Amino acid sequence: MEKILDIKDLHVTFTTYGGTVQAVRGVDLYLNKGETLAIVGESGCGKSVTSNAIMRLIPSPPGKISNGTIHFKGQDLTKVSEKKMRSIRGVDISMIFQDPMTALNPTLTIGTQLMEGLRQHKDVSVKEAKQKAIEMMNLVGIPNPEERLKQYPHQFSGGMRQRIVIAIALICEPELLIADEPTTALDVTIQAQILELFAKIQEETGVSIILITHDLGVVAKIADRIAVMYAGKIIETGTKRDIFYRPQHPYTKGLLHSVPRLDEKGKLHPIDGTPPDLFSPPQGCPFAARCPLAMEVCDKVYPIKSERSDTHQVNCWLQDERAKHLLAETASK
Repeated sequence: MEKILDIKDLHVTFTTYGGTVQAVRGVDLYLNKGETLAIVGESGCGKSVTSNAIMRLIPSPPGKISNGTIHFKGQDLTKVSEKKMRSIRGVDISMIFQDPMTALNPTLTIGTQLMEGLRQHKDVSVKEAKQKAIEMMNLVGIPNPEERLKQYPHQFSGGMRQRIVIAIALICEPELLIADEPTTALDVTIQAQILELFAKIQEETGVSIILITHDLGVVAKIADRIAVMYAGKIIETGTKRDIFYRPQHPYTKGLLHSVPRLDEKGKLHPIDGTPPDLFSPPQGCPFAARCPLAMEVCDKVYPIKSERSDTHQVNCWLQDERAKHLLAETASK
């Protein structure tokens, strides 16, 4: 399959009075054309920072992309000028930000906000832009679009505002759509409608999607591949079937086990402990302090990537054959 995005060894840091926060630490990711990749993990693990780095929206200072490459359609986005990047944002790559309640300008009509990006990037008249805005509102399921173009965000429900944010992101027909927690503020009924909308849009436009979320139910619904992120690193990647049915990393297993189930009674199963301090991240596996299966090597050396299959990779010493052999030798002595 054709790769539309290829990230190699991405590092993002933030300089503060207390020191340097290593928010993203050597991320490797790729996205195929027409595919949906979900990045999952706890709050603060670096998911949103990674997506903002792709868009070159890391505020500098205090943040910066300190190392790595982000190749989009063969072009390294870390090397292009800000002027060039402005021509890419919204046209080739669009982003749906976390909160639809604050993503829209309350002083401008929905029509103005929908047409703004189109008129900025495309050579179209006001009439053509208005017609395109109406088409997009129809695509995302907004009834009576001609009248609703004249209304303001406060006249829309939360679910409708989320649809408008999606329409704004798609109006210039981007090839890559980054959706950062697109269903967090919505109730489950509206969530289901938004997920169906994503599937419909991808089928009709062929857009590639990166979905940032911690909701495994959302992931199970629409993702093709999943990348599990912890403490600024990608620790496991695989297809949806790999991750849900054959998880290899103890953290991935903990995430899946912590989801409430209707067929199980009793208390919830949280992951004990807290994430590491990214001012001074651990030398070895960042999950070692919380892992019930941690070995001595886990504290000292970061695990190399193990290929479990053509589609499934994990960074864990428990899955490394050399570590297993060493552990067996130690146990026999």
